[in-house]
Amino acid sequence: MASNFGLKSLVILVLTLAVFVQGSLGGITCENLNKDTCAFAVASSGKRCVLEKHVKRSGEEAYVCGTSDIEADKVTDWVESDQCIEACGLDRKSLGISSDSLLECGFTRKLCSTQCYNGCPNIIDLYFNLAAGEGVFLPKLCEAQRGDARREMAEIRSSGFVAPGPVSGVNHVKYMVAPAVAPSSA
Repeated sequence: MASNFGLKSLVILVLTLAVFVQGSLGGITCENLNKDTCAFAVASSGKRCVLEKHVKRSGEEAYVCGTSDIEADKVTDWVESDQCIEACGLDRKSLGISSDSLLECGFTRKLCSTQCYNGCPNIIDLYFNLAAGEGVFLPKLCEAQRGDARREMAEIRSSGFVAPGPVSGVNHVKYMVAPAVAPSSA
């Protein structure tokens, strides 16, 4: 029984030291980042950090950095540089992670610029995956950006499915309204 207690104590000590050593070696934990470094950062676990806004009961806004479920591809312990944030047309105070910005022509132009596309692999990895989630291949989108960007944006907005337009010669059905009758007890 004493050896069983000693073994449990040893396991707890080893796990505690492992966590302490990882923290002291400088691994990034999203929850420890401030609002000026959170967005577009990647924790040591490989999960992307996400900036969230909480409104307190007093009405005061508080920004909190949290860990998302989205994993970065081959990137860990990363806080995005100011140069990449600017080159890619991003904002440090971006809340959440969304593909909505891919619909903005100006953003896509900066994202597909040589400075961003070739110099900011973390950002490109994120938006490559966000675009793929919308059924869009980012390299093709960037190629289209150099050509007819509006057409490509329309394809993203419609996700490939376009509702049919009105057809002429359609007969409209007219409905008659009858009063509701209460059931009779027979």
